[in-house]
Amino acid sequence: MDITIPITNQDVVKEEPLKLVSPKNQLDPPETIFLSNIDLAVTFPVETLFFFEVPAYMSYSTLDISQRVKQAVAEVLLVPYYFMAGRLNFNHETGRLELLCNNAGGLFVSATSRLRLKDIGKLSLPNSTFHHLVTRFACGGFSIGFVINHGILDGRSASEMFQNLASICRGEGLRSQVVNNDRTCFRARNPPQIKYPHKEYVKLKDTSSLASCFTAPSQFFPSPLIFSKQYIHKVFSFTSKMITTLKGKAMNKCSTFEAIVAHLWRVRTKAIFTNPDELSTVLFAVDVRSKISLPLPNGFVGNAVITAFATSQVADLVEKPFCFCVEKVMEAKKRVTEEYVKSVIDWLEVYRGIPATCNGNFYVSAWWKLPFGELDFGFGKPVHGGPVVSGNDEFVLLLSDGKSEGNGGGINILLGLEQDKMKKFIFHIFEI
Repeated sequence: MDITIPITNQDVVKEEPLKLVSPKNQLDPPETIFLSNIDLAVTFPVETLFFFEVPAYMSYSTLDISQRVKQAVAEVLLVPYYFMAGRLNFNHETGRLELLCNNAGGLFVSATSRLRLKDIGKLSLPNSTFHHLVTRFACGGFSIGFVINHGILDGRSASEMFQNLASICRGEGLRSQVVNNDRTCFRARNPPQIKYPHKEYVKLKDTSSLASCFTAPSQFFPSPLIFSKQYIHKVFSFTSKMITTLKGKAMNKCSTFEAIVAHLWRVRTKAIFTNPDELSTVLFAVDVRSKISLPLPNGFVGNAVITAFATSQVADLVEKPFCFCVEKVMEAKKRVTEEYVKSVIDWLEVYRGIPATCNGNFYVSAWWKLPFGELDFGFGKPVHGGPVVSGNDEFVLLLSDGKSEGNGGGINILLGLEQDKMKKFIFHIFEI
């Protein structure tokens, strides 16, 4: 039976938090980095956690794992990634957030636990007591967690930074010496040229209130990955065979992502909506690196994803064949052209919007496409890597099941719903 075991304060001994500063960032006045409208649309924290097992005969070799990681960050990683020791700052003159490279320091917390990894249940299940810190367990295994504001790095850029850190800890140094923070390639046109309605974003009513989000950040841009007690969180595993069956029902050739998103959209619509005349919308990220004619600078670390959407009446999603849902998702992806990307940036310049996860809409994020499972700090690949917990009912995460696609790998679907809606979702999710 799959279970989660809560970790209490008595199970973990934390050291005092440290602020790690960059040995490079000594500019006075400090450098200010422009954040694009794509960056500003996703300024929420994302928590990622990785667990590593160590054979019993090697358990003593991880006694200094915390020191090793700390030294790698402070002495090497924060040289090219010096901006990660900075702070988001609201510029009252421009009315925009910017990244202030003031070397205020990145927070580092080290801990030890009296528990063994096998004592805390199945690691892939949502567990709100997993925290973002470097923890060594009694068995010699360890976990490494990261908290990063999405507005600074997108998933691909964050993954590259994690790989660099792991390489340093293995004694192999930085994998890449080039880190490019110039985000002006995504600057809005002047004047803005909005050519699409962009229903995938919702306007912010009061942009001036953005400044207050740094005195009470959770009140303005809450992370979609923060645990909420009012939701039940579950993981649903789709095997490669189940995914192949879904793709077969699509009639036309489609990707695994398109089939899974279409299925989730349909099932969740059945669980959430009661009025057949309402509109149901699914949102998902599209990487624009292949959509724009001018290539991004080598080593670009900013956000290069925008939100795409598919929308339809509830009745059509529920009653029409599955291929209808797939076609809608495919159309949403095709809609994202270079001109569409430019229009998004210009729309965000005017309205300062964020993804429209409201009125029953939800966002699907394909974490399984990121190479998080390849991280190796010198003790092999992680036995599990992913978010600390799923968030609210507006975000659904697609995670790897730990196997490669070529070896029959499937996808774990992580989401939260209110209890009554979760019952309906469970009833329909495996109707394939």
